[in-house]
Amino acid sequence: MALSLYDQIQEAASVVRAHWPHAPTAGIILGTGLGRLTEDIQTDTVIPYEAIPHFPTSTAPSHKGQLVCGTLAGKKVVVMEGRFHYYEGWTLQQVTFPVRVMKALGAGTLIVSNACGGMNPQWNKGDLMLIEDHINLLGDNPLIGPNDERLGERFPDMCNCYDRELLKLARQIALEEQIVCHQGVFVAVSGPNLETRAEYRFLRTIGADVVGMSTVPEVIVAVHAKMRVLGISVITDQCLPDALEPVSLPDILATANQAEKKLRVLVRRVVAQL
Repeated sequence: MALSLYDQIQEAASVVRAHWPHAPTAGIILGTGLGRLTEDIQTDTVIPYEAIPHFPTSTAPSHKGQLVCGTLAGKKVVVMEGRFHYYEGWTLQQVTFPVRVMKALGAGTLIVSNACGGMNPQWNKGDLMLIEDHINLLGDNPLIGPNDERLGERFPDMCNCYDRELLKLARQIALEEQIVCHQGVFVAVSGPNLETRAEYRFLRTIGADVVGMSTVPEVIVAVHAKMRVLGISVITDQCLPDALEPVSLPDILATANQAEKKLRVLVRRVVAQL
């Protein structure tokens, strides 16, 4: 008989605990080109995803596919070095499964990062953006299906899905560190192709500042699990329909790697104050 989602989560969490018997303060998800934050962590153990029951495997470029467990800024953290995407063929329940496991391990906060395309003409490549709200255009939702009350309520409220106090804290840190850091709206699309000029115009018109292929499902599940959420986007390319140029993955990764230094400072200092 197939295990329920709740039982799968418990099984995965118990395997992680067998390697690392700590309760993390926060779970952190590292986006494309942003894996080097793990260099700031005093690592206790690294667990490959394939060693954790019910975990998918990561196939996206630059995503290593391992759980890094240790200490960052004096706090215990569990970090996904490599995430899962809808475009890889996983269901959104599979994409968000690690967030459920982080919560089961004890994490009360989720810090999620991504590389994204910038549609706000006033912002530059390499800038950071704190996500204050999002639009889900994936055409799917990780909460579809029977609801298990042990995991969260049927109709979670999303009006403050990005924690206001964490946003304020991150803004203050960015100011002190003189990091260019905007605040805006992230829209999630399925990918894996990049958008057409007409699609960028549409996405800008409906109120989005940046566009990406991740993050929103994880945030929906984190809110369902009553976790506090901080979302940070790194603008790796500019998606201005009237001046659109073809984008190359090496360029995106190079920009993400450059901007990562700022992201590392921001995340480290936020974690220190959790």
